[in-house]
Amino acid sequence: MDKRLWSDKAKSLTPYVPGEQPKHDNLCKLNTNENPFAPSPKVMDAIGAVLANDANTLRLYPEPESDELCSVLADYHGLDTSQVFVGNGSDEVLALVFASFFMKDKPLLLPDISYSFYPVYAQTFGVATKSIALDESFAINVDDYVGECGGIIFANPNAPTGRLMPIAQIRQLAQRHTDAVVVVDEAYIDYADDVSTASAISLIDEFDNIVVVQTFSKSRALAGMRVGVAFANPSLIAALMAMKNSFNSYPLDRLAQAAAIASIQDEAYFQEKRQAVIHLRQDLTAHLQQLGFEVLPSAANFVFAKPSQMPAAIIAEKLREEGVIIRHFKQARIENYLRISVGNREQNARLIEVLTQILA
Repeated sequence: MDKRLWSDKAKSLTPYVPGEQPKHDNLCKLNTNENPFAPSPKVMDAIGAVLANDANTLRLYPEPESDELCSVLADYHGLDTSQVFVGNGSDEVLALVFASFFMKDKPLLLPDISYSFYPVYAQTFGVATKSIALDESFAINVDDYVGECGGIIFANPNAPTGRLMPIAQIRQLAQRHTDAVVVVDEAYIDYADDVSTASAISLIDEFDNIVVVQTFSKSRALAGMRVGVAFANPSLIAALMAMKNSFNSYPLDRLAQAAAIASIQDEAYFQEKRQAVIHLRQDLTAHLQQLGFEVLPSAANFVFAKPSQMPAAIIAEKLREEGVIIRHFKQARIENYLRISVGNREQNARLIEVLTQILA
């Protein structure tokens, strides 16, 4: 590839590689942690209403600050609208977080095993990082996060391990690092058994250095609409607003805003499907353990499992040959683990059936 016209920055980048989206018939796709259920029917009604009422409005720009969506989110979480920020998927929100808070002369602290987009953002924005190793059980040890730093970021539940850090430990991090922003990426938090006691949103009024990032892609089943959120004190939200409006002043289109609002307003459907995924995760974990897998405790819509009879890479390839796609990472320490998204009952059954054949 001819890169002579590329900037030096573009030449130096190692882009993030998302989970593949294969185009095959009869594929059992368990590799990107998508929701196995459709979004609320009210989402489709809301999108239809936007178009039916006046499709001509699509020629007009949407609300630049997504005011109605921010207001609905604030009410839902018991916050003020000044504590809410939305963007084009949580990946864009995270990029703005890196640009707003981490471009400093001190290193960003992050787990050695976590969301693999973090090092990409760091490289993109010239942020120095210091990786902190997870402990032997793949949990984050907050006592390892010591010394001066330019910020801290981690996923909770962590990815790809699925492990959940107790809220008391997040409080410890915020107390110890008052001069740094602590970012808690809660993409999967709704799959914790008790979200009310697991989410760091409860700490926002207590600490002015916590940013909580969430997404509508997982538990809200809106990965195709690209809606991400950040919650923080008004000063940090103002910084994100300034950065957003220096980059993309209209991040959410009209349909995405309408879909997100409708999703929040259908609480009964949300809770029903959230609990269904939790039960499916428990059932999948039990079946994998019966096949000899070591499965880490998960608070997400995926499990992280280590086979005992055959290398993980070989199992992943054999599954693929049978049309079942999961995620295998070649990273040190986790090269013999498989990350398996929780599918619907039929998908999980197909996975277990094929795994049984492979291991036999």
